[in-house]
Amino acid sequence: MPPQSPHQAPHEALLKQALQAHQQGRLDAAHDLYGQVLALAPRQFDALHLLGVIARQRGDARQAVDLIRDALQVDASQARAHANLGAALQDLGDAQGSLDSYEAALRLDPRYPLAWLNRGNALRRLGRLPEALDSYEHALGLRHDYPEAWCYRAIVLNDLGRHQEAADSAERVLQLRRDDPEALLALGNALQALERFTPAVAAYERALARANRADLWCARGAALKKSGDLEQALDSYERALALQPNYALAQHYRANVLRALGRNADAIAAYRAALALGADAAEIDFALAALGQGEQPAAAPPDYIKGLFDQYAGHFDRHLVEVLGYRTPALLKDLLDRHVNAPVDAALDLGCGTGLCAPFLKPLARHLTGVDLSQRMLDKAHALHLYDALDNADIGDFLREDKQAARYGLVLAADVFVYFGDLAPVFAQVKDALQRGGWFAFSVESTAGGGYTILPSNRFAHAPAYVEAIAAAAGFDIVETATAALRHEHGQDVTGRLFLLRKP
Repeated sequence: MPPQSPHQAPHEALLKQALQAHQQGRLDAAHDLYGQVLALAPRQFDALHLLGVIARQRGDARQAVDLIRDALQVDASQARAHANLGAALQDLGDAQGSLDSYEAALRLDPRYPLAWLNRGNALRRLGRLPEALDSYEHALGLRHDYPEAWCYRAIVLNDLGRHQEAADSAERVLQLRRDDPEALLALGNALQALERFTPAVAAYERALARANRADLWCARGAALKKSGDLEQALDSYERALALQPNYALAQHYRANVLRALGRNADAIAAYRAALALGADAAEIDFALAALGQGEQPAAAPPDYIKGLFDQYAGHFDRHLVEVLGYRTPALLKDLLDRHVNAPVDAALDLGCGTGLCAPFLKPLARHLTGVDLSQRMLDKAHALHLYDALDNADIGDFLREDKQAARYGLVLAADVFVYFGDLAPVFAQVKDALQRGGWFAFSVESTAGGGYTILPSNRFAHAPAYVEAIAAAAGFDIVETATAALRHEHGQDVTGRLFLLRKP
């Protein structure tokens, strides 16, 4: 031990030794030395702060928070301590508390790249995605070769549906750190969303060569399923479950593949296993109902619809038109053109999606509103500049909470009621939303049976007689109905029926 300076307090030499031990990774020695410092100087900032850092390094986030807060009571001007408090709060799942701490650090030191990075992570956990992106870009403005910031930027760009930018950001990471698993996962997710399935699988396989992780196998399975390689997708999900048997999402996706392979008994067992592991009960019950197990639901779960279309938003229009030969908007336009001879004051596009119906609805209304569960679909619709208002909401909630009763002259629902079984509630809500003489145009998929049924596609089909009975019970006049091929799928036309109703 070096001799103590005559002007040095006893605890200062101990603190110097503690810092040296800490930097060398000798946590036990550092912990004991910081404790000795505090025995001599109970309010010594560095010892309190760095004991908190050691507590977090050992996995005790609660003790870390308590110690770092004690240090900040001594000196609140230390940006690094605020940032370390934020990290410990983040470990405890307190996203708002961690955000507050990172922002306190940045008020003290605006040129602190790590605090900008972690602020972005807190904002992302809070669902404030554009602000998270801005925070990562602040970090990169301070340190351009910051691989973690490029990686998290890629992740949040994927969350925002900006997949090509996400792929470019992930590639920047890989220029700095070749074969980084997190960057390869983000790249694969971006490529998968862009329907570039072969390079997406290749990205996941590069990541798996570095890290044999269940989430990577699961992501590979999703890309393979979308590419149509069901057997390899199944193998990926089973490899994920071999590594992590309690992985509910992998079991759920495995069940989806088994159903697509026609192995319904295995799919039912897998869905039930996923449910036992904690998978979303509403989605599992819905899938089981489509396989004839359990009660038929009245509607698809909102989270299922939102997730489906958030994922679908980037290539929705092209897939519908080029792959499925989707005709419903054009068919409904022809139906309306035969009867609606003058613009209405206001029209409502239920489940508007990316706005495929907006070009023909806009000339029919002085004010056009769209509503959809998927914000990513609405972002695409917004770019058309045809809607006067767009609302991210469940259709039933939107209609129920709209305080301006009887405000619309036209309500349209194109390919929306495939996610509703029982149409009575929504028909009653539309009736209340319409002005006297207002029009209600929509499509349904048809079933030869009575009532409605959920199909193996997870879509509902309705018997024409059922729709007519519900329309009459709601008080509508039926103006016209027509049978039509709505789209082409799996080598055959999907038959549906168009309806135009009017409120007397």
